[in-house]
Amino acid sequence: MGELGSLLNTAATQGNPIDALRTFLLREDQMEQARRTADMRFVGYVLELGFDAAKIITSDPYKLAVGGIPRGSFLIMTPVNAGSTPPHFTLLRVTGVSPTPLSNQVQQTYFELHKKSMPELDVWTQSELQWGALDCDVLGMFYANPLNMQELQFSGDVNNVVSAHRYKVFAPDDALLRLIVNGMVKPEQRSTIGTLRTMECGLFSNGTVTNIPVEVSMRDFKGCRTAMFGKTRLGKSNVVKLLAQAMLDATETDNSVGQLIFDINGEYANDNPQDGNRSLRSANEARSQVYALTPRPNTPSRPLRLNFYEQPAACLEVIASLLEQDNQRSNYIRSFASVGLPELADLPSMNESDRTRAVRKVQMYWACLNKAGFAADEARLRQLRLIASQYVRHFDCHFNAQLRTAAYGAVRQTPAPAAPTNLDELQGELEVMARFRREAPNDPNLMSGTRPVFDPDMTALLDFLNPATGTGPAVLRGYIGYHAADAGNFQIEILQLLDQGRTVILDLGNATDSIRRYFSNLLSTAVFRAQETKFVSSTLGNRYVQLYFEEAHNLFPPDSKDLTGVYARFAKEGAKFHIGMVYSTQSPSTINKELLAQTENFFVGHLSSQDETKSLSRVQVAFAGVEDDILRAKTPGYMRMLTMSHRFVVPVQAFRFEARTSVAAPAA
Repeated sequence: MGELGSLLNTAATQGNPIDALRTFLLREDQMEQARRTADMRFVGYVLELGFDAAKIITSDPYKLAVGGIPRGSFLIMTPVNAGSTPPHFTLLRVTGVSPTPLSNQVQQTYFELHKKSMPELDVWTQSELQWGALDCDVLGMFYANPLNMQELQFSGDVNNVVSAHRYKVFAPDDALLRLIVNGMVKPEQRSTIGTLRTMECGLFSNGTVTNIPVEVSMRDFKGCRTAMFGKTRLGKSNVVKLLAQAMLDATETDNSVGQLIFDINGEYANDNPQDGNRSLRSANEARSQVYALTPRPNTPSRPLRLNFYEQPAACLEVIASLLEQDNQRSNYIRSFASVGLPELADLPSMNESDRTRAVRKVQMYWACLNKAGFAADEARLRQLRLIASQYVRHFDCHFNAQLRTAAYGAVRQTPAPAAPTNLDELQGELEVMARFRREAPNDPNLMSGTRPVFDPDMTALLDFLNPATGTGPAVLRGYIGYHAADAGNFQIEILQLLDQGRTVILDLGNATDSIRRYFSNLLSTAVFRAQETKFVSSTLGNRYVQLYFEEAHNLFPPDSKDLTGVYARFAKEGAKFHIGMVYSTQSPSTINKELLAQTENFFVGHLSSQDETKSLSRVQVAFAGVEDDILRAKTPGYMRMLTMSHRFVVPVQAFRFEARTSVAAPAA
């Protein structure tokens, strides 16, 4: 009856990857009967077994025959006599060496041998000393789905634990390793990202090197969050390039995924020696577009500019960073750079008094830009929703008549003209106010009830616009190259390219941190709103956008309490709106916990701190047990990978990205 059950199972699982187990065990049984122990994959027996951990007993000849059993390697545990049970095996991961019941006696024997300096061991003593034990984590179980025997299943637990003597433990062969590593990966849009590498050491005790490909499905990355952790120069950016290229390859026929890469070092946009003198852009010219702050001679690109007028709060921060970079340290310049301008989107919700004062700050900032020679599209500025509907003249500061009369009379000895209607007139009026405030500081018209008309921020802006000494706005002329009056159009262009499934690379290699933050915030917000609009109007369909961020700790700080910002919304709502992101940084602890908790995919290289590995395993329990390996391994491209398809961490040596039409070769 047992043979009949086994025959039925064999027929039912043909075509299922788990059938490789039947072939494997049959071969092991044949070699055992032929006493070909050197060719077997058998490594030992189970000494202790629980639902989460196992202790196995093994011997030196077994370990040597399979090429060694390094920490982190995979083993499989099978029943001694499966009978008619459907094919299955329990997956173990080696975590360390364990003492055996005879450890004290073995140590005593070693001590005596070395003390007597015996040159060799007799066969009986050697047989006693070569046994040892290994601790293993129980990762789960592979089995054929009872409801569909053609389907492979994996569970993170085991269905039963019986006496330890009823199990054997094997080192899987190549076929079973392929099943373990790739068996549960979604079959659609697959890409090979590297090879299985269970240890950093490249010396194998039997001289053999496995070449098991590690595959990922790009379905696991579309609309999902992917983290890259590890010290610098150890392969994070390389893996990002592999993923971006794999996404391009997977969507070649339908162009369903647009990619936006914030390239802070210029390595995705520009050809470089480390990628075979080609780049992601040059390898995919027909499907990629570069936007650059500073054009590069050999890289076709479109200009990336800021509109300093339409984003006053963010752009004043950019100006402040540029001034600091150029060591502009005069007091009036530093005061100007420290002004906090309001966000235009916040103005309509303010009460009338606060809104009027906030708008005046924006208008004073505009006057400074105008005096410095920054071109403006005044028609576009008039379309901005700055103030309530009764105020339709955006260049009118709405000073009261008494103040205007006193100021023009004192400064120009003329009556106050009509309210300003353009930037030049606005600049002129504010220069009058600046001189009047400086020359007649005690004039009663400079008070509005109990409050001064000009608060400290306004005073700083006016002193910069019309300083008593110094060049004032002329110091900003060196930054005109960053500005364009129609710069807002590039947002529309980029959104259109993303909707066409193109890969857009923002070359920010020469930008300051504030400029990078500006473009990250601006375009991330634009992408979120565009995808949200599609979702609400039921036009989202199969369209996805993938965003790639480096130095992510600047965008997702760990102590941020703002859960309404665009990056927090990416973490919480991105999947719903088909927005995925890949973010890179050196340390898990520097990233907001809310984002970490929502992250589905991880690639982890070397981390040098136990606090970092503990932080990682706290947020993703699958990394518990591999912390020591992460701390020790420093080989570039050697990653611990966890994706939505992989229920346990897979150690992988990532391919080195080379921008060429053929498949990338493994890193040396």
